Amino acid sequence: MRADHANKDARATISRRAALAGMGAGAGLTLMPRTSAAAGSDPRVRTTAGPVTGFREGGVQVFKGVRYGAPTQRFQPPRRPTPWRDPVRATTFGAASPQRGAEPHQSEDCLFLNVWTPAADTGRRPVMVYIHGGAYSGGSGSDPLYDGARLATRGDVVVVTLNHRLNVFGYAYLARLAPGFEDSGNVGQLDLIQALEWVRDNIAAFGGDPSRVMLFGQSGGGAKIATLMAMPAAQGLFHRAATMSGQQVTASGPLNATTRATTWLKALGLTPDRAAEATTLSVERLLDAQTAEDPILGFGGLYFGPVLDFRSLPRHPFYPDAAPQGRSISMIIGNTRDETLGFMGNDPKNVGLTWDTLAARLSPGVMRIDITPEAVIAGYRAMHPDWSPDRILIAATTAGRSWRGAVIEAEERAKAGAPAWVYQLDFPGQLASGRSGAFHTADIPLVFDNVRAEGSRTHGPGAQSVSDQISDAFIALARDGDPNHPGLPRWDRYTLPRRQTMLIDVRSSMADDPRGDERAFFSAIPYVQPGT
Repeated sequence: MRADHANKDARATISRRAALAGMGAGAGLTLMPRTSAAAGSDPRVRTTAGPVTGFREGGVQVFKGVRYGAPTQRFQPPRRPTPWRDPVRATTFGAASPQRGAEPHQSEDCLFLNVWTPAADTGRRPVMVYIHGGAYSGGSGSDPLYDGARLATRGDVVVVTLNHRLNVFGYAYLARLAPGFEDSGNVGQLDLIQALEWVRDNIAAFGGDPSRVMLFGQSGGGAKIATLMAMPAAQGLFHRAATMSGQQVTASGPLNATTRATTWLKALGLTPDRAAEATTLSVERLLDAQTAEDPILGFGGLYFGPVLDFRSLPRHPFYPDAAPQGRSISMIIGNTRDETLGFMGNDPKNVGLTWDTLAARLSPGVMRIDITPEAVIAGYRAMHPDWSPDRILIAATTAGRSWRGAVIEAEERAKAGAPAWVYQLDFPGQLASGRSGAFHTADIPLVFDNVRAEGSRTHGPGAQSVSDQISDAFIALARDGDPNHPGLPRWDRYTLPRRQTMLIDVRSSMADDPRGDERAFFSAIPYVQPGT
C-alpha cells in the first residue's frame, strides 16, 4: 500500500508485459544522445555503472529511476547492473516491485533509486536514505509524500528513496525445498544492501557524504531497517537510523517460513519437490497464491518477510537483545499515539461501540497476542474508567499490538547502552472518515516537510510547526548523530527505568514513561513479532 495507507484495497491488474518490461541496462532511464541540447543545463553525474542526467526543480537537482541493480533473476540475490556508456536521462521513476494493490508501473525489473540533492558537487552533505513501508508486501519509493525536494533544501542534505523486491519476490523461503534457492528468503533485504553499496560508491558524486548515511523508514520501512541492523553484510553501510512505527524484534523462523512457502506452492498447484517451477509462472499467479490463509497465524493472507536463514541473517534483530553490530548506530525510535486508528478508523463497525460489542472487535486476529478480550476490557476499565469503548479499541490495539515492538527495541538498546531517542507523535491528522488522531502514517509528511503534498492527511493549523520540529530533528540526527536542535525542548536519550520520550505536538515536551500503565499491562503477555 502506498505510504502504508491501510484502506486502499483496489487491486491493479499486472500484465506479463509490464512485469517483464525494461530489461536493458537503462530500464527506468531514457537514453540520451551525447549531444543533447539539455546537456549544458541539466545536471550530469557519472556513476560506477555509467553517466546519468537529471533535471532541476525548485532549486534542487533531481535524478529519478537510477538503476542500482541488474534486472532481477527470480528468487536470486541481486546483481550489479551492466555498465553503460552513453548518458541516460534519469527523469522518471523506475518500476515498483510486483504487488497486489494500486501501485502503478510494476515490474520484476525494479532495482531503481531516486536522488534529490542541493547540488551534485563536492559538498559532502549528510545523506538520508528512506526505505518505504507497505509491510514487506507493497509500496515504492515514488509516493508523493516521499518527495525529497523540501527536505533536501531545508537541511542541505541529499535524500534518496528506492524500490526493492517485495512479498514472494523478495521473501519466499525455498531454501529447504529445492537446491539453488539458498538466499531466496531474504533477497528483498539483499536488494537494500546493494542499494546502500551504491550509495557508498556513488553518493559523493551527488554531493553526499558516504560516511554520514542515515536510514529512515516508516512501518515496514522501519522494520527493514531494524533487520538490516542484524545483517553482517550491511555493517558500515549506514551510521544513523530512524524508525517510524516500524520494528522487527524477531524474524520469521526457517521452519515457519518453509511452512508458508509450502502453503503458497500448494495454492499454485505445486508440490514442494516442484518448487523450482515457480520461476516459470506468471507474476499474476504468484501474487494470487499469496491470498491463501496463513498456516501460522490462522487468518489473513500469507506473510512473507525476513527469514532467520543463518546466511545473510544469522540472528534475530532484537531478540534476545539488540544485535551488537547495530549498537553503535545512533537511532530514533518513534510511534504514533493512536497507531491503529490508521487501520481501523475508516471502518464504521469501529464507531459507536458498546461494552457488549467491543469484545468482538478485540479478536486475536486484531490483537495479535494471546489475551482474551474480556481481560483487555477489564484492564482498561480499571486503568481508565472514563474512556469510551471506541477509545479503548484504538488504545488497546495500539499498545498491545503496534507499540510493543518499539518498546522492546528501545528497552534492549537502553540495556546495552546504545544511543536511542524515542518519540510519540501526539499531533493529530484526519482520516477520510473524518476521525482524527495521531494514526499510523501521520508522521510521514511531517518528517519529509510535505504537509501540503498529495496524500497528506496531517495538515491544517499547527502542522507546519510540528513538521519544522520533527524534520529538523531527523536532519540533525543525519548531520551530527544527535536529534537535538533549537526548535525542540532538550531531547534526552531513552534510559531505564525512566523511559524518556519526546511527545511531538505543536508544543512538544518530554515525558517519562508515557502510557506507562498500558505498557506495564501488556508487558505481562509474551510478545512475538506478528508474522514470525
